[in-house]
Amino acid sequence: MADKPKSGKTHKEEMKEYTYNKLKGLGQEIIEDIEQNKVPSLKIPSRGTGNIVYDDAKRYYVLGDRYGRRSLGNVKQIRKLGQMVYVGNFCKDLVAREKTATIREMYYVSEGWGISFKTQQESNIVGEDLEVKLGVTREDLGLMPEEDGASVYGDITLLDEVELNAANVGKSGYTISPTIDQVEFLDHNVDKVLAVETMGMFHRLVQENAHKRFNTLIVGLKGQAARATRRFLKRVNTELDLPVYICNDGDPWGFHIAQVIISGSAKLAHVNDKLATPDAKFIGVTASDIINYDLPTDKLKDVDVMRLKELSKDPRYKTDFWQTEIKKMLKIGKKAEQQSFSKYGLEYVVDEYFPAKFEEMENQA
Repeated sequence: MADKPKSGKTHKEEMKEYTYNKLKGLGQEIIEDIEQNKVPSLKIPSRGTGNIVYDDAKRYYVLGDRYGRRSLGNVKQIRKLGQMVYVGNFCKDLVAREKTATIREMYYVSEGWGISFKTQQESNIVGEDLEVKLGVTREDLGLMPEEDGASVYGDITLLDEVELNAANVGKSGYTISPTIDQVEFLDHNVDKVLAVETMGMFHRLVQENAHKRFNTLIVGLKGQAARATRRFLKRVNTELDLPVYICNDGDPWGFHIAQVIISGSAKLAHVNDKLATPDAKFIGVTASDIINYDLPTDKLKDVDVMRLKELSKDPRYKTDFWQTEIKKMLKIGKKAEQQSFSKYGLEYVVDEYFPAKFEEMENQA
């Protein structure tokens, strides 16, 4: 379990105080400029592609040391700076009252500010700029995504307003909260985490009691993992010392979904330290699996081939494992879904495939 903060406050209370003070400090920067007869401006780390660097030691993307300035002395930046101040004040109110709002709600609330956003994308960017500037996450600021979280099934006891066990809340398990950092891990009786791309595979594993057979938590990613899902996987890996294994469709898109969990994304380089799980392992479906298990396949499309070639040049895929599997998939020209194991029966994936994969991982340890 995570250690209790030395201050005696809960993690939730500490983060509220930290975030509130960061937001208050943002306004103080502007006030100090005015008091010193300076043109108000804010220094913001650059999120341009030239300032996104893959850190070999950390094994994920980080921001470099380039900064930019938003200044009221630049006519082109007045609107953006004003929007950032409004968003900051909106978030300060959310944090103070322990409220949340979706990023879509913030977009509509801005209609009453007199400096509203033209598009949802514009408001999203300002929210991300605030993350970068303050060094906190969007969720810490009280801003939530629209999408539902992933599902977790297995023997872990959580405190999420009420105490619950993820194996006793129905067959769909516990839905990961957008405010997952405010959830406490109370107890668990598992020794690993298995994350799967599709909810079809998630439900198959639950039906076959895979959580008991493999003493594992089962996480259904629902495709590309949401930020809260990635944060959950990061926390159980670092706080509970549970190894994380990922099984996705055998195609470049499945590879990418797994790698974003493992090494983060370039777009979120400013928060990858909180989201990436570099020690997580990809256990399939691989090109080798397609061959070894003689799986039903689909032919690679031109866009698949192009994407695989892009991945082969990405620093996140430079290991021998990834390079071998990418080249092999290009050579056979085939891809396969997780559910393709059903060729051998519904139970095959639990009876044969995962036991073999876990044994392989244990032998490599």
